[in-house]
Amino acid sequence: MASANLNIRTDKEVKDAAEKIFEALGLNMTTAVNMFLRQTIRENGIPFELTLNVPNKVTAAAISEGRALAYDSSVKGYSSMSELKAALEE
Repeated sequence: MASANLNIRTDKEVKDAAEKIFEALGLNMTTAVNMFLRQTIRENGIPFELTLNVPNKVTAAAISEGRALAYDSSVKGYSSMSELKAALEE
């Protein structure tokens, strides 16, 4: 198989940090980039999820509050909708 050169630009800090990780994994930059490219071909797209699903401050606070309530044994829970409706009517 014929090879081709690929030239990319990235921040030096990004390159250095990535090289440290690749080195710890026993890889060099060329092998790591080739792995990414081959996996992209196998997946027929970017081989990891790309999202912008970052909740805003209000939503993040609501999620945090909900999680705290879910694990707080002093918070009353309901096992049925009718039980919850009855409590709301009180």
